[in-house]
Amino acid sequence: MDDGAERARRALAASGIAYEVTSHGRVGSLEEAARLRGVEPGGIVKTLVVRRGEDDHLFVLVPGDREISWPKLRAHLGVNRLSMPDATVAREVTGYERGTITPFGSLRRLPVVADATLTGRTVSIGAGAHGVAATVGADALVAVLDADVADVTDPR
Repeated sequence: MDDGAERARRALAASGIAYEVTSHGRVGSLEEAARLRGVEPGGIVKTLVVRRGEDDHLFVLVPGDREISWPKLRAHLGVNRLSMPDATVAREVTGYERGTITPFGSLRRLPVVADATLTGRTVSIGAGAHGVAATVGADALVAVLDADVADVTDPR
């Protein structure tokens, strides 16, 4: 297991929430990942790093079947401009490469915004390596991350 997955697993264990790690290697689609993890496509949680300003980033947790609504997210955060950092900056901030980013074990503790449609179900969130994920209760996930739950996405 690579360093990122180990770091994520240690952080998950330290969080105290119940979780189950699944490892399936790289997949070709969201639907394939959902099937292998035993959740619906909307139960896959994408962890996106968003840049609010100079050296000011946050995580946005987005259901797999949805995408960030930039107008909703800007309005929720009370800012006029947001962007996605490039892959190098995202890795410097989190310690994870794109496609493996998770709040668990991130090099920096960042604020978390979770889309309101995540709650009340079982979800699968990345765990630090390609094809490695943690299946958790979304409500416990939101609580342990002290996430700000808000309507910040639209259907894909």
